[in-house]
Order: sequence, then C-alpha cells, then structure tokens
Amino acid sequence: MGGESLLVFLIVGIIAGWLAGLIMSGGGFGLIGDLVVGVIGAFIAGYLIQPHLHIDLGNMWINNILYALIGALILLFVLRLFKRA
Repeated sequence: MGGESLLVFLIVGIIAGWLAGLIMSGGGFGLIGDLVVGVIGAFIAGYLIQPHLHIDLGNMWINNILYALIGALILLFVLRLFKRA
C-alpha cells in the first residue's frame, strides 16, 4: 500500500468514523475513539466488505466513504455490545 492509499484510508476513515458516531449516538467512545473506529472500519471495508460487494455507488470518494461507514457502523455496534456487557 502506497503513501497516497494510506492517506486516502485515513481521510475516508475519519469521515466515516465521524458519521458513524453521529448515527450511533449514545454511550459512544468520544470523538477520538469514534474516529479511530472509523479508520479501522475503513480498513475492514477495504479488505473484507468492498471486494465481496460488487456494487458501484458512484463517485470514488463517495463510494469509499459509504463502504467505510458500513465497516465503522459494524465495528461500533460490536464494540458497544462488548462495552455494555
């Protein structure tokens, strides 16, 4: 993975984490925690979700943000299940 790809993952992950934190409000991990989860969610989406879903969602940035948002929402959901337990 090149430097530009890593930078795109980070930017997309930060945007996705922020959006996921807004969507899944209540008892969150705070701004920094949700952003970290977004970056991890971007990696999850990039390596697990996106290759298996062959759906074109339009613009490359929008496409990446939506996939990363899905990954971040899944990760936040699972983490919040463990946080409550």
